[in-house]
Amino acid sequence: MSEVRGPQPILILDSGVGGLTVLREARVLMPDRRFVYVADDAGFPYGGWEEDALRERLVSLFGRLIEDHDPLACVIACNTASTLALDALRAAYPKMRFVGTVPAIKPAAERTRSGLVTVLATPGTVKRQYTRDLIVQWASKCEVELVGSVALAGLAETYMREGFVDEGRVLAEIAPCFIERDGRRTDIVVLACTHYPFLVNRMRKLAPWPVDWLDPAEAIARQTMRVVGEEGERSMDWGFDPAIFTSGAADQASRRIVHGFGLTT
Repeated sequence: MSEVRGPQPILILDSGVGGLTVLREARVLMPDRRFVYVADDAGFPYGGWEEDALRERLVSLFGRLIEDHDPLACVIACNTASTLALDALRAAYPKMRFVGTVPAIKPAAERTRSGLVTVLATPGTVKRQYTRDLIVQWASKCEVELVGSVALAGLAETYMREGFVDEGRVLAEIAPCFIERDGRRTDIVVLACTHYPFLVNRMRKLAPWPVDWLDPAEAIARQTMRVVGEEGERSMDWGFDPAIFTSGAADQASRRIVHGFGLTT
């Protein structure tokens, strides 16, 4: 990985293109900051990894990224990686500031009127004790349905690459989110994967009734802004921010996607 010079960047990492939803919001809030976007495509999808192996991969990968880019802060724009490895990363690199991505259960519990909330996530995020602890802490008065989608992140990647998605497959993945109970209906679905907002328009179209699809990207960007504060040199004239693919070989579709977000490969 080549060294990036100039003002210290904010580094944003995801397993694929999902973290671009966070980058988009972060740029709105911090237009004069530099960013480095890292797509760990060599490890995609994270949901297929054994926990210990993925944790070790992330600790090792961030070590190289921190050494190469000297970031002001690191954003883990992935629920699966955050709920698994955030504590390990903070322990391994105590001088680095990490911003994680966790399911937006607290705001969902505050907004729901029916008391029926669904968390739509990868199977890895669904089975984490971290997620269940959030429910106990913030949503004890709600009924929270955890729905683990095996395919939705991959469908979002396909949609971003090809501009087409099989709506039947999307519907099959989101159908378990919609619960009717005692005259009440699910009214909030927490999008607990940064890939999912890319498909939210399709989800709205296919949903059996309207719900609030809760996208955490803006909240992650705001937390990042709070963490870095006014620290570090800033510049409006640095040009395109870099995108790094850990496979070392971004294909034409991947390059097109990141270029659309003002990144260069």
